[in-house]
Amino acid sequence: MTSPLIAIPGRRSDEAKNMRTPVVAAGRLYVDAIQRAGGIPVVIPPNDDAAAVRATIDRCDGVVMLGGGDVDPRSYGQTERARLFGVNAALDDFEIGALRHAILLDLPVLAVCRGHQVLNVAMGGTLVQHLDNFREHRGVLHSVNVVAGSRVATAMGTTEPLAMSYHHQAIDQPAACLRIVATTADGTIEAVEHETARWVVGVQWHPEDTAADDPANQGLFDTLVAQARR
Repeated sequence: MTSPLIAIPGRRSDEAKNMRTPVVAAGRLYVDAIQRAGGIPVVIPPNDDAAAVRATIDRCDGVVMLGGGDVDPRSYGQTERARLFGVNAALDDFEIGALRHAILLDLPVLAVCRGHQVLNVAMGGTLVQHLDNFREHRGVLHSVNVVAGSRVATAMGTTEPLAMSYHHQAIDQPAACLRIVATTADGTIEAVEHETARWVVGVQWHPEDTAADDPANQGLFDTLVAQARR
């Protein structure tokens, strides 16, 4: 059986360890989780050639959206109201365009942390620019309450997974097409699913961080790749 190609809209960096030149990259833990699931990761360099980005996604079978810096508030109709980190409007445009095209093609998508937020913004939702209790969501392994029967619960095989979070923002107003399927005890939205797409899931935590040793979090990548085989 042919291994499906999983697109990862990547990042540019001026330097990387053991590399002489600037690099285009994606986090290795995402790549490892995709490969364990039987997929072949394809990193797409960030660029403003929307047609080239769409053409690359046309040749892939699924998409993983990475974590990272904050989304520019202007992309969801707001101004900066809190201290933000790593805002890059060009990267926002690149990722939003890639994500919208993947959904148009009805490709399976797993959107992680920033990717989860980008998914909401791309579909018309807004973000909490800074959580008052953000320290409870940064570098913390915590439980998540997942709706039984949801795509997330089915993929993970549990409604109470442990999740590694590292964020200070979150979804505020969900897009109309997105259904909330997981929260934490403080009410933070931890996962959403597209109501009509085949398999489009956003999670606020980082499943790649623990997937090597946690079948529940690896299950998100396994299910993404299984959907991509269809």
